[in-house]
Amino acid sequence: MTHTTRPIPRIDPELSVDAALRQYPAAAAVFNAFGIDACCGGARSIRDAAREDGVDCCAVLAALELAAAEAS
Repeated sequence: MTHTTRPIPRIDPELSVDAALRQYPAAAAVFNAFGIDACCGGARSIRDAAREDGVDCCAVLAALELAAAEAS
């Protein structure tokens, strides 16, 4: 049995929520899970969105990176 690992992308916290959604469609579920407003707040950076919506930016980034890797 061959086991391949997918590289985990590094997502820049300054990337806008909208750009993350375009680049990584799986990001929608992550933003929803963390309660980040991806509709009206899409122009914000991931860092700003996490701070303004009261969640840990590092946790959001880790979940985004994992979701992006699993979707590739």
